[in-house]
Amino acid sequence: MSKIIAVGLTLIAFYVVGGMSARHEIFPWPQLSSLKRTVEGEKPPPPSRYTFDDNKRLIGDESKTSVVCPAQTDRTAVLLLLGQSNAANDGGQRHRSEYGARVVNAFDGRCFIAASPLLGSTDTKGEYWTLLGNELIASGQNDSVILAPLAYSGSEVARWAAGGDLNPVLIDTLKKLQDTGYRVTSVLWVQGEADFVLGTTAEAYQERFLSMVDTLHQHGVEAPVYISIASKCLEPSNGGFKEHIPDNPIVRAQMALSKSGHGIREGANTDALLDGDDRYDDCHIGGTGAEKVSRAWLNLLRGESHLESSR
Repeated sequence: MSKIIAVGLTLIAFYVVGGMSARHEIFPWPQLSSLKRTVEGEKPPPPSRYTFDDNKRLIGDESKTSVVCPAQTDRTAVLLLLGQSNAANDGGQRHRSEYGARVVNAFDGRCFIAASPLLGSTDTKGEYWTLLGNELIASGQNDSVILAPLAYSGSEVARWAAGGDLNPVLIDTLKKLQDTGYRVTSVLWVQGEADFVLGTTAEAYQERFLSMVDTLHQHGVEAPVYISIASKCLEPSNGGFKEHIPDNPIVRAQMALSKSGHGIREGANTDALLDGDDRYDDCHIGGTGAEKVSRAWLNLLRGESHLESSR
């Protein structure tokens, strides 16, 4: 009987020590885990239809339908889509082209029928740019729409300026669009939330944004650059604050830039346009928000067309 009790106590001791070791990553659990990985080898990641680059940008999706890139005419919109998560694939609703190859996602010299998530930006959720493409065609504004996304979740404006890590990616994107035969007709910028949290000053934001615009101009982009009024992303889970201050340095910088010339114009004001129900997690744009934002962009782009035709 005493032997049975001794064995039982030993097993209990091993169980307790093993559990504590695993929980707190103390000897011998890390060593045993390392030995197990060495013997068995690292497990390969589970298969996925998605492929990402080193910066987590979506660069491949097995579900995409490749098409011949449509030729650009004076009835074609070529939209360069820049910014952070609310310009990327972080939306709460997915969309796809209702017009087949008349709304395409241009990426890396190839074209695909537009469908969320779009190649060229981070994440794999929804987006509203495809909805905007559908609306541009439905309204009679355009016969075809080329979506060229390049948006990185959480990116601050400094990363886009000359010397930032995203500036060369922007230049490469412009070159590949040009090589495909496309001339950008509008640049749509949705960014500012990260800089509000970081405490970027209005002066610094303007300087860095203008540096990015200089990059666009230096590489042949003559199209208007629309800057959204965007600084709102709530809750620590999203990297934001509990409450938002509408009058802040980022909004002041964006408003000033939209009136500064240099081909810069005011874009959709997502801070004012969206209420709490339009953001599915207090930051990112849900289904109702996507409808509001795409409609705002549609009105801006149609207004620009009417302005051009009246000149």
